[in-house]
Amino acid sequence: MVVGIPVPDMLVGIPVPTIKGFRVRPSRLRIVSAAVIPLMFLAACSSANADAKASALDSVSVGGTVKAPTLTLKTKPLTVKVTTTKIVTPGAGPKVTKANAIMFNYILVNGKDGKQVESSFGKQTAGMDLSSASLLPGLSKGLTGQKIGSRLLLAIPPADAFGAQGNAQAGFGATDTVVFLIDLVSASTPLTTATGVAVPPKAGLPTATVVGAQAAQVTVPKSAPPAKLVVQPLIKGAGPVVQSGQNIKVNYTGVLWNGKKFDASADHGSSFDTQIGAGKVITGWDKGLVGQTVGSRVLLVVPPAEGYGAKGSPPLIGPKDTLVFVVDILAIV
Repeated sequence: MVVGIPVPDMLVGIPVPTIKGFRVRPSRLRIVSAAVIPLMFLAACSSANADAKASALDSVSVGGTVKAPTLTLKTKPLTVKVTTTKIVTPGAGPKVTKANAIMFNYILVNGKDGKQVESSFGKQTAGMDLSSASLLPGLSKGLTGQKIGSRLLLAIPPADAFGAQGNAQAGFGATDTVVFLIDLVSASTPLTTATGVAVPPKAGLPTATVVGAQAAQVTVPKSAPPAKLVVQPLIKGAGPVVQSGQNIKVNYTGVLWNGKKFDASADHGSSFDTQIGAGKVITGWDKGLVGQTVGSRVLLVVPPAEGYGAKGSPPLIGPKDTLVFVVDILAIV
């Protein structure tokens, strides 16, 4: 994937080739907001789904306050054979489905020694797309069907987490159980395509035809490319405004100024999640997508200096190539 972004690396587990800022990234994590959760939410493999009883989690003590909770393992190591969920405080909101993108707060600890690895409490609320193929299987299994407003304990065995390779960056070995305290804050269903009010583009710009989540058909004019970044909304969505530091879900198509496609989310079989406005993608994306609204379709014409720079991204993108993107903003996740 040419457009790259880290999703809290700890939540993601299987190495997936991506391009950070249009530079190849060796791996990324699958589960939560790239801004907040380091490498722990992405997974390596999955095992059978389990609605297991929470006996192992009975040895976990939740203390502190609502806004600053603590998590203590009375018995160590804590291990489970199947993904196990325990409701600490029931919520009154709707049930979470696998199609949802959720906002949540969490504490993450290693079941081997009870050591806290990460916490979002007192920081930025994390986001996660439960439909993502790169998400830790145990997160989707353990959270689907739970109610918004709930506080949950979640124990995930290696088979539903990082697999036999573990996650050395996060400090998880091959046999370590992953333990979460999770507060479910909100849920939404991402769009599948841009939707809103059509915006007539300025004359002389590339044009695009988009059908659903398919790659856009982009026609580039036979003229010299603009020297500066062009940001042209094609559809103005009615959703929330994208802010710097947030994670967004998008469909995108990228072509060179000669009209040759070099990448599209449709080529990879799924939409693309990334943190925006934080240097995780090329400068043209950070500048062009912050301030847009969910539901929008945005045409970006990116000069080399705000794309891949003097080195380009061989073999597809040269140092002098101007890039054209059509980006549908589907959700903030």
